[in-house]
This record gives sequence, structure tokens and C-alpha cells, in this order.
Amino acid sequence: MKRVAVLVMTALLAACSEPPPATVITVSEFLANESLRADHIGKCRENPGELGQTPNCRNAEEAEGKARLERMNRALGG
Repeated sequence: MKRVAVLVMTALLAACSEPPPATVITVSEFLANESLRADHIGKCRENPGELGQTPNCRNAEEAEGKARLERMNRALGG
């Protein structure tokens, strides 16, 4: 009976634990994949309270800033 109780408690604790963290996408990966970057930025801006400071949102925003600077530089002939 004690074993059953221990197994039930273990199962309940495992169910309540936090999910594993999502894979973090690097700034370089976001720079290389514009659609992935746009998708993440859209999700982050849709729910900034929950997602705004996550590593992927921060990396996507950083990549967007770098991409914007690159586009401006090309437009100015640099």
C-alpha cells in the first residue's frame, strides 16, 4: 500500500512540474530565417506580458534590429 501511495505522489509531483524549456533560437538563426523571425516577433508582440522577456523574443527582436540596420545601410548605398 505504501508503494502505491509513493507512486501516486510521484506521478502527481511529476505532473505539476514545469515543462522543459523550449529550444532557444540564436540571433544568427533569426537573421538567416526572416519568416521564423517574423513569426516569433508577432507572437511576442501579441503577448508581451508573458513572452516579452523570453530568450527567443529577445533574440528575435535583436535580430530584427540588426536586419533593419543592414537594410538601411544597403538603401543608403553602404
